[in-house]
Amino acid sequence: MKRMLAAVLFTALAASAYAQDAYVVGLTGALTGQGASTLAPVIESMKAYVDQLNGKGGVNGKPIKLVVLDDQAQPSKAAANAKRLVAEKDLVLLINSSLSSTYAPTMAEAKRAGIPLFFAGAVCPPEVYPPANPLFFCSTAFGAQYDSQFAMDFVKENTTGPVKIGFSAMAIPLSRGEIDYAEELSKTLGMTPVDKEIVPPPTPDYTPFATKLKEANPNWVYSWAPWVTQVKTFESLRRLGWEGSYIAYGHIMAEDELARLKDGGFYVFGTNAFFQDDLPVLAKIRSLAEGATLSYPVTWLTEGYVAALVLEAALQGTPWPPTPAKVQAAMSNLKVDTHGLRGGPIEWTAQNHFRTQQYYRVYRWDPNKNGVALVKDWTGLEVK
Repeated sequence: MKRMLAAVLFTALAASAYAQDAYVVGLTGALTGQGASTLAPVIESMKAYVDQLNGKGGVNGKPIKLVVLDDQAQPSKAAANAKRLVAEKDLVLLINSSLSSTYAPTMAEAKRAGIPLFFAGAVCPPEVYPPANPLFFCSTAFGAQYDSQFAMDFVKENTTGPVKIGFSAMAIPLSRGEIDYAEELSKTLGMTPVDKEIVPPPTPDYTPFATKLKEANPNWVYSWAPWVTQVKTFESLRRLGWEGSYIAYGHIMAEDELARLKDGGFYVFGTNAFFQDDLPVLAKIRSLAEGATLSYPVTWLTEGYVAALVLEAALQGTPWPPTPAKVQAAMSNLKVDTHGLRGGPIEWTAQNHFRTQQYYRVYRWDPNKNGVALVKDWTGLEVK
């Protein structure tokens, strides 16, 4: 019994010492439940990176203690997780890797505790755009309005003659708002919107929505939504015999999905490089995956890897001993080399916690090459 008590006491003291001698970071995210297919890979990738980093001595000679809690993309669970995490001894940074429905309670807890909040995986909230809230930061690839600006320009540049365009969104605020914005933007570029379908989640059959789109006879359809809505709307259109071109945001599974669909008229755009680009940094991601126990394909890990690069850089710029204020200061003046995974660095300033330049690429399946092909190389948009 004495030996058991001594062992428990030693473990408790060791854990306490570790917390006091580490960068303590808390994360609430959708490891399971709705949204897990796109967010759990981000969390897994970040955790694997941190584990590897700690194995090499950590940051500034100190380990990172990453405390991960599953919120299943439920606001109530995210709120409870955030409360628990901000109470964690010596916590210096909070991370949200969940759906946007969890943002409000997480933000509220971060504000109350005065702890910086880093969004990684889901869409960036408006509060990180200029003029940014001092506490909130985001590295996620896609960005509202900028995405549609690029997509509409691409459609216009790649169409001979009039553009008749249809739109597809999921019936959630961010997706619907972005498609509403894209519809109005298309008019200013001389396009003719012919139909807009708002698809409720979950939807067992996309045929009724695809039928309405097809009957409107668009030569392009644009979708900005969770991947399930984008791809199932497209597949339903093809089953109905629609032969037009389709452009959608390239979520983390897009490269694999292009290879599955093998359709030259399905374009995806995004801000992360694909593995077919064969960059040196992609070999590092493969090596990271081989050394960890992961549930998702290596091709889905890029978004989390970029977030981990940002986390490492932020902590490297934080003098020891760390405090939330020191981390916030480091994040407010940060420039992170993405090693080609993005079209340029992620750069944050005191007023801009999204990035100063947003870069896009476009891919599709090329039937002639029998493989995924780059259609348009990095194109930058200034973030104002």
